[in-house]
Amino acid sequence: MAVSRRTFLTFAAGSAALLGLTSCGLVGGGEASGTGDKTIKIIVTESAPSQEPTKIAQKLLAEKGWKLDATYVTDIVQPNHVVSNGEYDANFFQHGAYLEQFKKDQNVDVDPAFYMYSSPAGVYSKKYDSIKELPNGATIALPVDTANNGRALALLDKAGVLKVTPNKSVIRLSQNDILENPKNFKFVEVDQQSLSKTLPDVDAGFLFARLGAEIGLNPDDALLFEKEEEALPYINIIGAKPGFMDTEKGKVLEEAYHSDEVKQWYADYLDGALGTPWARDLEADFATWNK
Repeated sequence: MAVSRRTFLTFAAGSAALLGLTSCGLVGGGEASGTGDKTIKIIVTESAPSQEPTKIAQKLLAEKGWKLDATYVTDIVQPNHVVSNGEYDANFFQHGAYLEQFKKDQNVDVDPAFYMYSSPAGVYSKKYDSIKELPNGATIALPVDTANNGRALALLDKAGVLKVTPNKSVIRLSQNDILENPKNFKFVEVDQQSLSKTLPDVDAGFLFARLGAEIGLNPDDALLFEKEEEALPYINIIGAKPGFMDTEKGKVLEEAYHSDEVKQWYADYLDGALGTPWARDLEADFATWNK
Protein backbone atom coordinates (compact mmCIF):
# COMPACT_ATOMS: atom_id res chain seq x y z
CA MET A 1 0.00 0.00 0.00
CA ALA A 2 1.33 3.44 -0.87
CA VAL A 3 2.28 5.69 2.01
CA SER A 4 0.70 9.11 1.58
CA ARG A 5 2.58 12.38 1.87
CA ARG A 6 0.01 13.30 4.52
CA THR A 7 1.34 10.39 6.61
CA PHE A 8 4.92 11.58 6.09
CA LEU A 9 4.14 15.12 7.14
CA THR A 10 2.22 13.88 10.17
CA PHE A 11 5.26 11.81 11.12
CA ALA A 12 7.53 14.77 10.52
CA ALA A 13 5.44 17.01 12.71
CA GLY A 14 5.40 14.36 15.42
CA SER A 15 9.16 13.96 15.16
CA ALA A 16 9.58 17.69 15.46
CA ALA A 17 7.42 17.77 18.58
CA LEU A 18 9.37 14.90 20.09
CA LEU A 19 12.62 16.67 19.21
CA GLY A 20 11.52 19.68 21.18
CA LEU A 21 11.38 17.47 24.27
CA THR A 22 14.44 15.31 23.70
CA SER A 23 16.92 17.12 21.48
CA CYS A 24 19.17 18.10 24.36
CA GLY A 25 19.77 14.44 25.10
CA LEU A 26 20.17 13.54 21.45
CA VAL A 27 22.63 16.14 20.29
CA GLY A 28 24.20 17.60 23.37
CA GLY A 29 21.85 20.50 23.93
CA GLY A 30 22.78 24.12 24.49
CA GLU A 31 22.57 27.05 22.14
CA ALA A 32 24.67 27.29 19.01
CA SER A 33 28.06 28.78 19.71
CA GLY A 34 27.89 32.47 20.37
CA THR A 35 29.33 35.35 18.40
CA GLY A 36 33.06 35.76 18.82
CA ASP A 37 34.03 32.18 19.66
CA LYS A 38 35.90 29.85 17.33
CA THR A 39 33.48 26.92 17.29
CA ILE A 40 30.96 26.24 14.52
CA LYS A 41 28.28 23.65 15.26
CA ILE A 42 26.93 21.69 12.30
CA ILE A 43 24.54 18.75 12.02
CA VAL A 44 25.32 16.42 9.11
CA THR A 45 23.67 13.40 7.51
CA GLU A 46 25.45 10.07 7.77
CA SER A 47 26.40 9.65 4.12
CA ALA A 48 29.77 9.80 2.43
CA PRO A 49 29.10 12.94 0.31
CA SER A 50 28.38 14.88 3.50
CA GLN A 51 30.62 13.17 6.06
CA GLU A 52 33.88 13.02 4.15
CA PRO A 53 33.90 16.67 3.00
CA THR A 54 33.00 17.64 6.57
CA LYS A 55 36.06 15.80 7.87
CA ILE A 56 38.22 17.66 5.35
CA ALA A 57 36.65 20.96 6.36
CA GLN A 58 37.28 20.16 10.03
CA LYS A 59 40.97 19.65 9.34
CA LEU A 60 41.30 22.84 7.30
CA LEU A 61 39.47 24.91 9.89
CA ALA A 62 41.54 23.43 12.73
CA GLU A 63 44.69 24.59 10.95
CA LYS A 64 43.31 28.14 11.19
CA GLY A 65 42.31 27.88 14.83
CA TRP A 66 38.65 27.00 14.32
CA LYS A 67 36.70 23.99 15.57
CA LEU A 68 33.99 22.49 13.37
CA ASP A 69 31.86 20.54 15.84
CA ALA A 70 29.89 18.02 13.76
CA THR A 71 27.03 15.77 14.85
CA TYR A 72 26.06 12.98 12.44
CA VAL A 73 22.46 11.76 12.12
CA THR A 74 20.26 9.75 9.76
CA ASP A 75 17.13 11.80 10.51
CA ILE A 76 15.95 14.22 7.80
CA VAL A 77 13.60 16.18 10.09
CA GLN A 78 15.61 17.28 13.12
CA PRO A 79 18.50 19.04 11.28
CA ASN A 80 16.31 21.95 10.18
CA HIS A 81 14.62 22.27 13.55
CA VAL A 82 17.86 22.40 15.56
CA VAL A 83 19.28 25.08 13.26
CA SER A 84 16.05 27.05 13.36
CA ASN A 85 15.91 26.99 17.17
CA GLY A 86 19.57 28.00 17.51
CA GLU A 87 21.12 24.77 18.79
CA TYR A 88 23.28 24.51 15.67
CA ASP A 89 24.80 27.05 13.33
CA ALA A 90 24.27 25.07 10.13
CA ASN A 91 23.26 21.75 8.64
CA PHE A 92 24.44 19.67 5.71
CA PHE A 93 21.96 17.04 4.50
CA GLN A 94 19.42 18.45 2.03
CA HIS A 95 18.89 19.95 -1.37
CA GLY A 96 17.20 23.24 -2.08
CA ALA A 97 13.81 21.84 -3.07
CA TYR A 98 13.56 19.84 0.15
CA LEU A 99 14.43 22.88 2.27
CA GLU A 100 11.89 25.11 0.55
CA GLN A 101 9.11 22.53 0.96
CA PHE A 102 10.13 21.86 4.58
CA LYS A 103 9.97 25.56 5.38
CA LYS A 104 6.42 25.70 4.04
CA ASP A 105 5.34 22.61 5.94
CA GLN A 106 7.19 23.16 9.23
CA ASN A 107 7.64 26.94 9.45
CA VAL A 108 11.35 26.80 10.29
CA ASP A 109 13.77 29.70 9.98
CA VAL A 110 16.54 28.19 7.81
CA ASP A 111 17.94 29.60 4.58
CA PRO A 112 20.23 28.14 1.90
CA ALA A 113 23.75 29.33 2.68
CA PHE A 114 25.81 27.96 -0.21
CA TYR A 115 25.91 25.10 -2.70
CA MET A 116 27.79 21.87 -2.00
CA TYR A 117 27.14 19.14 -4.56
CA SER A 118 24.68 18.30 -7.29
CA SER A 119 22.31 15.50 -6.37
CA PRO A 120 21.13 13.86 -9.60
CA ALA A 121 18.97 10.77 -9.44
CA GLY A 122 17.39 8.16 -11.65
CA VAL A 123 15.12 5.19 -12.01
CA TYR A 124 16.89 1.88 -11.33
CA SER A 125 15.88 -1.75 -11.46
CA LYS A 126 17.32 -5.03 -10.21
CA LYS A 127 15.04 -6.97 -12.56
CA TYR A 128 14.97 -5.17 -15.91
CA ASP A 129 17.59 -3.67 -18.23
CA SER A 130 15.51 -0.96 -19.89
CA ILE A 131 12.48 1.16 -19.12
CA LYS A 132 10.61 -0.41 -22.05
CA GLU A 133 10.91 -3.83 -20.41
CA LEU A 134 8.83 -2.82 -17.39
CA PRO A 135 5.69 -4.99 -17.60
CA ASN A 136 2.07 -3.99 -17.27
CA GLY A 137 1.28 -3.37 -13.61
CA ALA A 138 4.95 -2.91 -12.68
CA THR A 139 5.52 -1.53 -9.18
CA ILE A 140 7.75 1.55 -8.94
CA ALA A 141 9.04 3.03 -5.67
CA LEU A 142 8.94 6.80 -5.24
CA PRO A 143 10.22 9.01 -2.41
CA VAL A 144 7.32 9.99 -0.16
CA ASP A 145 8.47 13.55 0.56
CA THR A 146 6.80 16.20 -1.55
CA ALA A 147 10.01 17.78 -2.88
CA ASN A 148 11.25 14.54 -4.47
CA ASN A 149 7.98 12.75 -5.20
CA GLY A 150 7.57 13.89 -8.80
CA ARG A 151 11.11 13.40 -10.05
CA ALA A 152 10.61 9.81 -11.22
CA LEU A 153 7.26 10.75 -12.76
CA ALA A 154 8.97 13.48 -14.79
CA LEU A 155 11.58 10.99 -16.03
CA LEU A 156 8.91 8.43 -16.96
CA ASP A 157 6.99 11.13 -18.81
CA LYS A 158 10.12 12.14 -20.72
CA ALA A 159 10.69 8.47 -21.64
CA GLY A 160 7.18 8.29 -23.08
CA VAL A 161 5.81 5.58 -20.78
CA LEU A 162 3.68 7.94 -18.71
CA LYS A 163 2.00 11.30 -19.25
CA VAL A 164 1.80 13.96 -16.55
CA THR A 165 0.50 17.51 -16.33
CA PRO A 166 2.56 19.51 -18.86
CA ASN A 167 4.64 22.55 -17.95
CA LYS A 168 4.38 21.91 -14.22
CA SER A 169 7.48 22.33 -12.05
CA VAL A 170 8.99 18.96 -11.18
CA ILE A 171 9.11 19.92 -7.51
CA ARG A 172 5.30 20.14 -7.50
CA LEU A 173 4.52 17.00 -9.51
CA SER A 174 2.73 14.14 -7.77
CA GLN A 175 0.64 11.10 -8.63
CA ASN A 176 -2.33 13.47 -8.87
CA ASP A 177 -0.72 14.83 -12.06
CA ILE A 178 -0.71 11.50 -13.89
CA LEU A 179 -2.88 11.97 -16.98
CA GLU A 180 -2.11 8.74 -18.80
CA ASN A 181 -0.69 5.49 -17.40
CA PRO A 182 -1.01 3.03 -20.31
CA LYS A 183 0.92 0.23 -18.57
CA ASN A 184 -0.95 0.67 -15.28
CA PHE A 185 2.20 1.20 -13.25
CA LYS A 186 1.65 1.05 -9.51
CA PHE A 187 3.57 3.46 -7.29
CA VAL A 188 4.73 2.82 -3.74
CA GLU A 189 5.86 5.85 -1.74
CA VAL A 190 8.56 5.26 0.88
CA ASP A 191 10.95 7.33 2.97
CA GLN A 192 13.85 8.50 0.79
CA GLN A 193 16.46 6.86 3.02
CA SER A 194 14.75 3.47 2.49
CA LEU A 195 14.62 3.59 -1.30
CA SER A 196 17.75 1.50 -1.82
CA LYS A 197 16.49 -1.14 0.62
CA THR A 198 13.15 -1.24 -1.21
CA LEU A 199 14.63 -1.70 -4.70
CA PRO A 200 14.86 -5.53 -4.62
CA ASP A 201 11.17 -5.73 -3.69
CA VAL A 202 9.83 -3.60 -6.57
CA ASP A 203 10.18 -3.68 -10.33
CA ALA A 204 11.92 -0.31 -10.40
CA GLY A 205 12.68 2.50 -8.00
CA PHE A 206 13.89 6.05 -7.83
CA LEU A 207 17.33 6.50 -6.24
CA PHE A 208 19.69 9.40 -5.60
CA ALA A 209 23.11 8.70 -7.09
CA ARG A 210 24.64 8.36 -3.62
CA LEU A 211 21.99 5.82 -2.53
CA GLY A 212 22.66 3.81 -5.66
CA ALA A 213 26.37 3.85 -4.88
CA GLU A 214 25.71 2.39 -1.44
CA ILE A 215 24.33 -0.76 -3.09
CA GLY A 216 26.90 -0.93 -5.88
CA LEU A 217 25.00 0.95 -8.61
CA ASN A 218 26.30 3.91 -10.59
CA PRO A 219 24.48 6.33 -12.91
CA ASP A 220 25.28 4.16 -15.94
CA ASP A 221 23.19 1.39 -14.38
CA ALA A 222 20.05 3.54 -14.27
CA LEU A 223 17.17 2.96 -16.66
CA LEU A 224 16.62 6.72 -16.67
CA PHE A 225 18.83 9.44 -15.22
CA GLU A 226 18.41 13.19 -14.76
CA LYS A 227 20.44 15.68 -16.76
CA GLU A 228 22.22 18.48 -14.88
CA GLU A 229 19.58 21.15 -15.57
CA GLU A 230 16.74 18.76 -14.69
CA ALA A 231 18.34 18.28 -11.27
CA LEU A 232 18.87 22.00 -10.65
CA PRO A 233 16.45 22.24 -7.67
CA TYR A 234 18.23 19.27 -6.12
CA ILE A 235 21.71 20.68 -5.63
CA ASN A 236 22.73 19.85 -2.09
CA ILE A 237 23.30 22.85 0.15
CA ILE A 238 24.48 24.03 3.50
CA GLY A 239 21.49 25.38 5.43
CA ALA A 240 21.84 28.05 8.12
CA LYS A 241 20.00 30.74 10.02
CA PRO A 242 19.29 33.93 8.04
CA GLY A 243 22.29 36.27 8.30
CA PHE A 244 24.78 33.47 9.03
CA MET A 245 26.72 34.13 5.83
CA ASP A 246 27.32 37.72 6.92
CA THR A 247 29.30 36.48 9.92
CA GLU A 248 32.93 35.41 10.13
CA LYS A 249 31.74 31.88 10.91
CA GLY A 250 29.77 31.74 7.69
CA LYS A 251 32.67 32.98 5.61
CA VAL A 252 35.26 30.57 7.04
CA LEU A 253 32.83 27.64 6.80
CA GLU A 254 32.22 28.29 3.11
CA GLU A 255 35.94 28.71 2.48
CA ALA A 256 36.68 25.33 4.07
CA TYR A 257 33.88 23.46 2.29
CA HIS A 258 34.72 25.12 -1.03
CA SER A 259 38.38 24.20 -0.78
CA ASP A 260 40.44 22.45 -3.46
CA GLU A 261 40.68 19.42 -1.16
CA VAL A 262 36.90 19.06 -0.95
CA LYS A 263 36.51 19.65 -4.68
CA GLN A 264 39.00 16.87 -5.37
CA TRP A 265 37.13 14.49 -3.06
CA TYR A 266 33.93 14.96 -5.08
CA ALA A 267 35.86 14.56 -8.34
CA ASP A 268 37.10 11.17 -7.13
CA TYR A 269 33.74 9.98 -5.74
CA LEU A 270 31.53 7.96 -8.12
CA ASP A 271 33.73 9.07 -11.03
CA GLY A 272 32.61 12.65 -10.47
CA ALA A 273 28.85 11.92 -10.68
CA LEU A 274 28.24 14.53 -7.98
CA GLY A 275 29.29 17.87 -9.39
CA THR A 276 30.42 20.92 -7.44
CA PRO A 277 28.52 23.85 -9.01
CA TRP A 278 29.96 26.40 -6.58
CA ALA A 279 30.17 29.15 -9.19
CA ARG A 280 26.41 29.14 -9.75
CA ASP A 281 24.35 32.00 -8.39
CA LEU A 282 22.33 30.32 -5.64
CA GLU A 283 19.87 33.17 -5.20
CA ALA A 284 19.20 33.42 -8.93
CA ASP A 285 18.71 29.66 -9.23
CA PHE A 286 16.23 29.58 -6.37
CA ALA A 287 14.31 32.49 -7.89
CA THR A 288 14.12 30.64 -11.22
CA TRP A 289 12.73 27.28 -10.11
CA ASN A 290 10.91 28.29 -6.97
CA LYS A 291 8.26 30.44 -8.69
